[in-house]
Amino acid sequence: MIYPIVVYGDPVLERPAEPVTEFNAELKKLVDDMFESMYAAHGVGLAAPQVGVGLRFAVVDLQPDDTRAPVVLINPEVIACSEEQATREEGCLSLPGQYADVTRSARVTVRYTDLEGAKRRIDAEGLLAACLQHEIDHLDGILFVDHLSALKRNMILRRLAKELRQKRAEAM
Repeated sequence: MIYPIVVYGDPVLERPAEPVTEFNAELKKLVDDMFESMYAAHGVGLAAPQVGVGLRFAVVDLQPDDTRAPVVLINPEVIACSEEQATREEGCLSLPGQYADVTRSARVTVRYTDLEGAKRRIDAEGLLAACLQHEIDHLDGILFVDHLSALKRNMILRRLAKELRQKRAEAM
């Protein structure tokens, strides 16, 4: 099932997500649906709050060389990050069509639980490091625009509001 992506302004995006405590068939189905939703939206990461679910997990697939490499991150946390920073352009499925340069740690180590309940660790750099930090931010109620200056953030949010109004008007 493809879920609609929650758009900026929905309170679920601003609240920290609750930890996942039950690893069951319902969670597995939700994870499968989130991957399907992410692929349909042409994203590389999707956090549960982005589909209206206030649980602490995300799915990521950078699809290197156009092959799927899905990762499920349940209750993830950054346990180490480099002092070195990297800036790259980011977008977000919850802020459709909006992009900005965001500076984050160049390398991170993330501890998480996989879908079978096993504890895992991943060391990441480059796009994967940025993606992991972006999705974990979602789980903490933080959006990529929160890393920008007030001026840049307000410009993006005004532009998004205008585009959403235009889409609604065209749909009528």
